[in-house]
Amino acid sequence: MCGIVGAVAQRNITPVLVEGLKLLEYRGYDSCGVALHVDGKLQRLRSTSRVADLEKQVKEIELSGFTGIAHTRWATHGAPASHNAHPHFSRERIALVHNGIIENHDELRAELTAAGYKFESQTDTEVIAHLIDHLYTGDLFETVQQATKHLAGAYAIAVFSRDEPHRVVGARQGSPLIVGVGKGENFLASDAMALAGTTDQIIYLEDGDVVDLQLQRYWINDKEGKPVQREVRTVHAHTGAAELGPYRHFMQKEIFEQPRAIGDTLEGVTGIMPELFGDQAYRTFKQIDSVLILACGTSYYAGVTAKYWIESLAQVPVNVEIASEYRYRDSVPNPNALVVTISQSGETADTLAALKHARSLGMQHTLTICNVATSAMVRECAMAYITRAGIEVGVASTKAFTTQLAALFLLALALAQTKGRLTEEQEAQHLKAMRHLPTALAAVLALEPQIIAWADLFARKENALFLGRGLHYPIALEGALKLKEISYIHAEAYPAGELKHGPLALVTEEMPVVTVAPNDALIEKLKSNMHEVRARGGQLYVFADADSHIEASEDVHVLRLPGHYGLLSPVLHTVPLQLLAYHTALARGTDVDKPRNLAKSVTVE
Repeated sequence: MCGIVGAVAQRNITPVLVEGLKLLEYRGYDSCGVALHVDGKLQRLRSTSRVADLEKQVKEIELSGFTGIAHTRWATHGAPASHNAHPHFSRERIALVHNGIIENHDELRAELTAAGYKFESQTDTEVIAHLIDHLYTGDLFETVQQATKHLAGAYAIAVFSRDEPHRVVGARQGSPLIVGVGKGENFLASDAMALAGTTDQIIYLEDGDVVDLQLQRYWINDKEGKPVQREVRTVHAHTGAAELGPYRHFMQKEIFEQPRAIGDTLEGVTGIMPELFGDQAYRTFKQIDSVLILACGTSYYAGVTAKYWIESLAQVPVNVEIASEYRYRDSVPNPNALVVTISQSGETADTLAALKHARSLGMQHTLTICNVATSAMVRECAMAYITRAGIEVGVASTKAFTTQLAALFLLALALAQTKGRLTEEQEAQHLKAMRHLPTALAAVLALEPQIIAWADLFARKENALFLGRGLHYPIALEGALKLKEISYIHAEAYPAGELKHGPLALVTEEMPVVTVAPNDALIEKLKSNMHEVRARGGQLYVFADADSHIEASEDVHVLRLPGHYGLLSPVLHTVPLQLLAYHTALARGTDVDKPRNLAKSVTVE
């Protein structure tokens, strides 16, 4: 989502700010901007195009300065337009960028308007800039601490004043913000990636922290206004994985990286043991009597798949909740439940809030499946399993999802072993299957040419149905999500047994019906559902195992995967659905890596 970069240095920091924005482009944005302290004045450039356009403007006027802030914006309040783009100014004295949402911005706007401030944008962010200017007494650090007391909602801000050269102040509440420590210079960013190549000395600010950056020093006060020391960590954020290489898009690259990503995620797993999830995992797994999974979007579908695995293997009941809904309903807390959060970034606002809500209800056994070891989610949970998908640039998640599945399958096995429900023979069989996953995935990727032919047909459609049963129903959900995210074709997924309860009314020869058809215990039931589609003139596109005995015909298009892969079959069946979405979007000419209205990391509610 939105990205922040800020700096105080004794050199021209414009290239650092612009390069930081480039490194944050993968998060998604619709405008960008930069502001610097130049000869005692504030100077600003903004663009509703890409960072490359902003960089061109910077070079044309040779913008340079020692103190500055920059931002990529994903619109929430106000349309994507230059006057709504960050940074925002107040009376040519205060410059500010902001991630998050200020919930009481209407009340503050009314008060500040009455005090004589004129608003140039529809954003909630401009309210913060004017509020800081209104309270400003000559000490920006003190002023920001006072201003944050008036804010309700989530924010990460970076701000500097015309009257205080070589000083940038930051604050966070519910939205990530880090400090980069340099030699004679210091930095702010919403993501350590933005500072790759600039500094690897990183401080992760806590909620309520306010930080004062100057050339040689930095100060941090906590939410009580008291000075506090935060650990400086060495974080080797690198950009190599974010290079496109020979691929047309990052999404295609990341689809083909999945054998390696899953191999890395399972590297070192020589046996099934709870300690893979943390030192206290054995004791915790022994104690818990249920599992509560909290996640959003694609991660939610990974959680639904895990429910099948955990209940089948460990015989432990599982509830899977959409994080944004969970904390707003009256739930029944269970202190003996294991709360599992799933997040690619580890900064997903709704999932973090749901986790904190669960803990406030007395559920203290917490575990996260996450791709970023230094994220807020990992710091907030008692236990963690870090997937090793690497940087994922494409907004539509691919390798992050399948590595989550691999980690969750491992969790199901660890719970089963702790509960005494996994024999040595079963453990050996599952370990063998997991080790073979990268090879099996490579065989599925080899089917890409056939999927391209299907995509040419799909590109002419505006609607699609996806069907799956059992373990593969959440995979159908994920396939439909991928298609709608990047091709803008309306797609819905259903358990195949629900066809007669409504969706069958939509089936005509213009409605492609994608069917996930592994050769499992439900295959005959699924074939009956497919006959129902054919009887209504529907066109079936079937992802079948090699031994499923489903024959192709004029209205049944069949793509054969390798033989049935047992409980790990969902991982294999995910990949052709990703390729179908990718090549359909390619045929329709959409922006594959940056689909409209979507952001990579959802750090606001």
